Amino acid sequence: MVRWRLTAVGVNLLLGVPGVVPAWLVWYVLANGPFADAGWTVREPTENDGMMLWLIVVVPVVAVFGIIWWLVNEPLGRRAALDARLYWPACVLLSLVPTGALVVGSYV
Repeated sequence: MVRWRLTAVGVNLLLGVPGVVPAWLVWYVLANGPFADAGWTVREPTENDGMMLWLIVVVPVVAVFGIIWWLVNEPLGRRAALDARLYWPACVLLSLVPTGALVVGSYV
């Protein structure tokens, strides 16, 4: 049982590496769309193609990553024998660790 929990940790950290791409795409759309409209961010000055093109790219990338992530974690969750209220949020946070490391590393 402990082995499956460690496997789930390792797998989600590894899934977080390609997960940097959908995380960045979501941030880019939000930063140049609703966040810029609200005044929280500054719109990219060279972004003049509109947001529909980005949504055509972002939605499939995020969907494919989400499906792969779920298909990997569903059997691991059963084998790890953890409560779902603990397992799924932990998997999300572990998958975001590589993105967080890149964000922190870019400011250091």
